[in-house]
Amino acid sequence: MSQTSVTSLQTIPLELLALSFIPVFLVVFILYKWSHNYKYSLYAVSRMLGQLLLIGYFLSYIFQSDSILLMLGIVMIMVIISSSIALNNIKHKNWTQYKIALLSIGLSGGLTFALITQGVVQLDPWYYPNYFIPLAGMVFANSMTSVSLAAERFEAEHERNNSYYESRNIAYKAAMIPQTNALLAVGLVSLPGMMTGQILSGTSPLIAARYQIMVMCMIYGSAGLAAAMYLYLNKKHYN
Repeated sequence: MSQTSVTSLQTIPLELLALSFIPVFLVVFILYKWSHNYKYSLYAVSRMLGQLLLIGYFLSYIFQSDSILLMLGIVMIMVIISSSIALNNIKHKNWTQYKIALLSIGLSGGLTFALITQGVVQLDPWYYPNYFIPLAGMVFANSMTSVSLAAERFEAEHERNNSYYESRNIAYKAAMIPQTNALLAVGLVSLPGMMTGQILSGTSPLIAARYQIMVMCMIYGSAGLAAAMYLYLNKKHYN
């Protein structure tokens, strides 16, 4: 796989990075004033900060590693954690639901991930960390979100005594709204993170656009397949 030399990104001083939290705390203040669970938002922001700081140091080590087992282990952890988080918003979760979420995210996301990394990008070696880990994160995070939306809506429709097929169709449509909106908005309303990062690093916008097309297809496909598999596997447990 050919690699393009790029310029280094400007380092953001910590005191300037702190400015980015101003709109975040404004949102938390609104949640507080409107009697929502602002503490959970504070927890989420704090967790995001800690996780990203830790992963920054961790990825520095990973990107220098040549261990296949380490790469596969990280991907497995991603799948397990994303499957657990996906069921956070449903009331009646159990071990069966977790297994269905794990299979849906792992199989659908894994097959899509393999197609992209080995068929499209053709990583050399096949577990090249600088691409392998970020792409895996995109796949399984978006699969997690679609399964989470599908699970929550499916349960809500089930409680309204809708048939399995009605519940499935409504839940799948709801799960795909964010993914479809992302396809419609990309390039017009927003420049996605990967494309923006490549452009800031000095990559040609035309090359960055190709990578972003690949990413959008990867995300849309893995998310849609994961949600569909989750809903399909729930059919025999529907009562």
